[in-house]
Amino acid sequence: MTSSHWYLVQTKPNQESRAEENLLRQGFVCFRPQRQRAVPARSRAATSESLFPGYLFIQLDDVNDNWYPIRSTRGVNRIVSFGSQPTAVSQAIIDAIQQRLAAPAEPTPAHQPGATVRVHYSPALEMDAVFLSHDGDERAIILLRILQREQRVSVALEHLSAPAPASQRLRA
Repeated sequence: MTSSHWYLVQTKPNQESRAEENLLRQGFVCFRPQRQRAVPARSRAATSESLFPGYLFIQLDDVNDNWYPIRSTRGVNRIVSFGSQPTAVSQAIIDAIQQRLAAPAEPTPAHQPGATVRVHYSPALEMDAVFLSHDGDERAIILLRILQREQRVSVALEHLSAPAPASQRLRA
């Protein structure tokens, strides 16, 4: 009984698709994760790029297979190895990459740079600020006006919301 394993192949610079095409012609099973690339407004063609530039995965039935055809394939630089033996990539890693690529795109952030946001620390402490940027996954950089000066402050995203309409704000 033979078991199949995934291995990592390093390609020559900018030749991932060439290496993949030539390996597929030889009957190998390949996996080259790709993502959609943002295209300029004037361009009509959607393009994709390798998620791991310079690398692709290849599935082989047995560690004792002849590696020479892979090494001599156009576009292939080498098989990633530790010592003299190519190292298998866990099936769990391949599955995780495939699931991530199959998942819908992440939603656009709720706050855009330059937008006015409401900061809520407590019911008694609320103020408006200007959203500048995200600071990791759970924080944001905002611009607050404190004591007649503008200050950049990092706050948790949970404290931010869209500001209330002017008609609903209390006047002091």
